[in-house]
Amino acid sequence: MLGLAVTGIALTAYLTLVAWFGERPAFCGAESECDLVQQSRWSVLLGVPIAFWGLLTYALLARLLWRLRTRPASWQLALTVAGIGAAVSWYLTVVSVLDIEATCTYCLISFAIMNVLLVLLLVRRPAHMPEHAWEKSLPVPVFSSVLVVALLFMHFSGFFHPAAGPEKPYLKALAMHLRDADARFYGAYWCPTCQKQKEMFEASAYRLPYVECSPDGRTGPMNFTCVANEVKDYPTWVIGGRRHVGLLDVDRLATLSGFEGPAGTTPEN
Repeated sequence: MLGLAVTGIALTAYLTLVAWFGERPAFCGAESECDLVQQSRWSVLLGVPIAFWGLLTYALLARLLWRLRTRPASWQLALTVAGIGAAVSWYLTVVSVLDIEATCTYCLISFAIMNVLLVLLLVRRPAHMPEHAWEKSLPVPVFSSVLVVALLFMHFSGFFHPAAGPEKPYLKALAMHLRDADARFYGAYWCPTCQKQKEMFEASAYRLPYVECSPDGRTGPMNFTCVANEVKDYPTWVIGGRRHVGLLDVDRLATLSGFEGPAGTTPEN
């Protein structure tokens, strides 16, 4: 079992690294099913790659399995962690098949590893535990797994924050229109007004034609593109060759860029 957990660590560590460096995993070409899954909104949780959370899960599980050799009491916690990991894997796999309509080989391998670990933990219960102990052993893993999956579902439904939820057709279309119209949104990650501008687009913010002008912080050098375009304040929009400084609401951006929007849609739906 420890070997499986270590394999899971290696797999998720690799996926985490390629995600952080903005690369694609090996054998995961552009616009392939694997790429669709890796680039979907379900691939990021609380600002970090979902693979990172898998890495933490496998690492904790590996530690518990190591301790299990001399401390049988670790079995209960190991079962809970494996149960949560398997439940999350099932949730993400169902989302992948039904919502994204694509599958990722790396994800399926992790899915298999976590579920095999769960089954092995169930069948290799410490010998000192009596048969009737199942009634006391299962409720915690089951409840924990259901709770975590419920929270994930609420998160990706936009219950806690709209930016994590599904994209609204109007905002998605406007963001894509701005990019196609060769507009530019110059800003800085530490600029609160820039963050407000992005928040207006909720889950479609990543589609905006955003240019980060201050990648090294307030005191670091400005991005050459921003220097060349004489950007002095954030946010600065350039739409149709005209410069607009400051926060622009969605309606204003639509007007300036000549966007009409899909029939029957508004910024609210």
